[in-house]
Amino acid sequence: MLDHPLPDIDAWALLFSNNSLPVLRVTKRRLDEMREDIERVDTRELAHLILQDPIMTVRVLAFIQPMRGRALQHDITTIASAVLMAGMNPFFRRFEDLPTVEGMLKGEDPHALLGVLQVIRRAQRAADYAQDWAIWRHDINMEEVRIAALLHDLTEILVWCFAPKLGLDIRAQQLAQPTMRSVDAQTQTIGFTFQDIQPELCRIWHLPDLLLRLLDDANAANPRVQNVALAVRLARHSSHGWEDPALPDDYRDIGHLLNITPEAVRQRLGLEPMPAREAEDD
Repeated sequence: MLDHPLPDIDAWALLFSNNSLPVLRVTKRRLDEMREDIERVDTRELAHLILQDPIMTVRVLAFIQPMRGRALQHDITTIASAVLMAGMNPFFRRFEDLPTVEGMLKGEDPHALLGVLQVIRRAQRAADYAQDWAIWRHDINMEEVRIAALLHDLTEILVWCFAPKLGLDIRAQQLAQPTMRSVDAQTQTIGFTFQDIQPELCRIWHLPDLLLRLLDDANAANPRVQNVALAVRLARHSSHGWEDPALPDDYRDIGHLLNITPEAVRQRLGLEPMPAREAEDD
């Protein structure tokens, strides 16, 4: 396990790209079960499983991109399409004997495993929010938005997996100084922010250009990018409860995106009761 910062972004990207990325234990277990009865595997069920696991999702996307060939004019940006293109048997052969996050961090400080599982849970919640709002907005492909939200903090997850001591150091700084911005803690500990490293990883894995645009908060004028960024923000600010002082701004901005009031946003999140008629309609 790495216990010191690396000298540059390329070194971080190589660390992650040259090693087999671990998936959640539950992902590996379910894939092994499906492999035993491959003839009865439902593509949608398999895609749903993959889309709960950020690292498995990026592994599948990285696996499929070189297979596209020149026949396809568009990138593969959905997991079900990736599985269909690979073929069920080649897919399951490729993803045998996967390492797991839990196995990788066995013997490390138990707070490291807790830390990475918290970030993964936050990513799952961000993906759920992003998908819900994409459906509300009649997005042409809500799964692309879901994947972008799920992968937004991928580098943070990988730092916890491969350099748990540094992940704990970043967490300790923020606990000691609650007003410290997360990007400042990252820079002080590893010399870069997680978002500095992520574009290079995406380039190495040949992830679709569309996903790169959705992952880039600099494209904030795009409503689909706003959808992703706001979902990530809400998941982060609510990760320890619904009392964070930044949440009212989140409700306001989400309301602008969805063209509803902040109160209606809170109702959609289950924080306030639905009006009787709206509750009946749902």
